Amino acid sequence: MSASSSTEKMSPAELRATIGLAGVYGLRMLGLFIILPVFAFYAEDLPGGDNYTLVGIALGAYGLTQAVLQIPFGWLSDRIGRKPVIYLGLILFAVGSLIAAMATDIYWVIAGRIIQGAGAISAAVMALAADLTREEHRTKAMATIGMTIGTVFAISLIAAPVLNQWIGVPGIFAMTGILALLAMIVVKKVIPDPVISRFHSDTEASPASFASVLRNTQLLRLNYGIFALHAALMALWLVVPLTLRQAGMAADDHWQIYLPVLILSIILIVPAIIYAEKKAKLKPVFIAAVATLLMGQLLLAITLDSIWGTAAALLVFFTAFNLLEASLPSLISKIAPVGAKGTAIGIYSSTQFLGAFAGAAVGGHLVGTYGSDALYAFCGALLLVWLILAATMQAPAAVRSKMYHVNEMDIVQSEALSRQLAAIPGVYEALVLVNERVAYLKVDMKGFDEEKVIKLLGEET
Repeated sequence: MSASSSTEKMSPAELRATIGLAGVYGLRMLGLFIILPVFAFYAEDLPGGDNYTLVGIALGAYGLTQAVLQIPFGWLSDRIGRKPVIYLGLILFAVGSLIAAMATDIYWVIAGRIIQGAGAISAAVMALAADLTREEHRTKAMATIGMTIGTVFAISLIAAPVLNQWIGVPGIFAMTGILALLAMIVVKKVIPDPVISRFHSDTEASPASFASVLRNTQLLRLNYGIFALHAALMALWLVVPLTLRQAGMAADDHWQIYLPVLILSIILIVPAIIYAEKKAKLKPVFIAAVATLLMGQLLLAITLDSIWGTAAALLVFFTAFNLLEASLPSLISKIAPVGAKGTAIGIYSSTQFLGAFAGAAVGGHLVGTYGSDALYAFCGALLLVWLILAATMQAPAAVRSKMYHVNEMDIVQSEALSRQLAAIPGVYEALVLVNERVAYLKVDMKGFDEEKVIKLLGEET
């Protein structure tokens, strides 16, 4: 068996695969996010758009089909191949976008958004990235793809008001549909075909691991958190754009609020992330972020008639949101059993999309029936529960994930090697999986002796 140096750079093929897949993933997420800041205005003139419940469902409908189909599409990619599933997902997304673009009432928009969400390629994209990258570079590849979510979300908030002025929401839907079709060319021409496709425990959900992951109360707290976080986010887009307009800011100028808010929020979270990781203060920083998010919600509820007040409240909200969005995947990796990381991430991601649907649908009903105060009360209650759960969670261990390639061996040898790896200083948890030919480790970097790991693996060759 062998272990490659963790300092070795990605190969050109790995870089091309990572950048190409990040681009495909980003284009698709752009299509889901970009209507958020402007949809409330568009719905006002759409037949059926006076029903806020339907507006909320239209806004969040993609999340429902994403939540239901994401993991099954990942399993399908194990059977028929990664690229065929990605092509299918992009076609569905393009069809849904074009249906929404040509919609004559709110019901057709809902249908289009449902079909958009049915193009659930996230798990297949991650699995293909795992196929195309070596173990020692996989974390970097996944992080690169994951970062596109935050980047695309920021671009969406800034670009949407401008694009709405130029081509309107139907034009935005049509544009994203065309981009999805162009992404198929990127998959075909830019992203290499994998030599071997196999199951990867670190990126894919395993049916055998579902029960253990769902019984883990610490992971359940994080799953609730991502549900509440995206429920609150989606609910905001039903009221914040209208609030800014009522306060005197034209819809086309809203990017002037969103741009500085996002830039400042990103600058503000950097010291917190560094402090949490370097000082092993993940739990205190996490709790503070949830509390800040709740404060942002309260500020939004009491600054309804002020542009600057709403901008300040949005800064508080998005500073906490961006910090939590960056911290939650890391916490999942630290807490999840080493052999069930992909399952934990799959359930977490599905819960995130379910939160997006619930926040928009329930928020729309509350606004339409009781007014914006009811929406803020709903979001505040969700976040208050999260704050209680966060305050009572166990402090996560300050560990990182490591992967090493191993050659073929039998079960007995793999179990013996797992025990030997677990005994090495700094190794928190170790598991060698025969079918994947990978050793998964959780390590405390302060005391971790990687040379001993590499030496042990080399001795087993």
